[in-house]
Amino acid sequence: MPTLTDHPFNRRTILSAACSWPLLASPLLLLPGCAQSPGLDLVEVIRRLLTISSQRAFASLMAPGGFYDSQVARITLPDRFGTGGSSFLGAVLDSAIVRERLTRQVNRAAERGAERAAPIVADTIRTLAVADALGILRGGGSAATDLLRRQMGPALISAMLPGIDEGLRLFDSEIVTTALRAATGINFAGLRDDVTRKASDAIYAQIGAEEAEIRANPRATNDPMLIAALTLAGR
Repeated sequence: MPTLTDHPFNRRTILSAACSWPLLASPLLLLPGCAQSPGLDLVEVIRRLLTISSQRAFASLMAPGGFYDSQVARITLPDRFGTGGSSFLGAVLDSAIVRERLTRQVNRAAERGAERAAPIVADTIRTLAVADALGILRGGGSAATDLLRRQMGPALISAMLPGIDEGLRLFDSEIVTTALRAATGINFAGLRDDVTRKASDAIYAQIGAEEAEIRANPRATNDPMLIAALTLAGR
C-alpha cells in the first residue's frame, strides 16, 4: 500500500520546492530542513493556511462596516421582522429607513462578537488536529475551513455571545423589546441568538472565501511553504 513518502505530492517534494522558491527576501525561506532534510510538517501547512485566512477574514470583518459592507458576511434581520400585518407598529418596523438602521446595528453588534471570536479561532488553529493533511491540501475550496468548523463545534457561538449581547444593548429597553415582541414575536434574547448564529456562519464563510482566494493565488501570501505546498497540491 503506497505511503505518503511514495506519493508525488509528499514532504520531500514540498520541502525541495520551498527551499528553491525565488523569494529570497523572505525570512520564511529559512525553513527547518532546507540545509538538512528532516521533512515538512503538512499539518503546519494547514495551520499556516488557516492562520492567514482567518487573519484576513477578521481584519476585514472587524473594520468599521466590516459585516454590513461584506457580500459574504452581512447579517440580515430575522425573517419574522416586519411581519406585524397592518398594524402601525408593524409598518414602522418594516419601513426601509428603520430596517436599514436596525440592520446596521445588528452588523455592528456582529463586529463586537468577532472581536471575541478572533483569539478563540487563533488558539484552535494552533492546536488543530489534522488526520489527513494531504487530503485537506488537495481538497480545494474551503476544505481547511470546514475542518476548523467541525473541530470548533459550538465554541465560536459561545465566544461571540457576550460581545453581540453588548452590541445589541441599544435594543434592550422595555419599550423596544415590548414593541419587537408585539409586532414580530421576537424578544431581545431571540434577536441576540439569531444574530450570533448568523455571525458565526458569516465568519466561517469569510474565512472560507479567504482560503479559496489563497489557494487560487498562493504567491500573494509571500509564504514559501504555502506557495510550494498549494502549487504542488493543485497539480
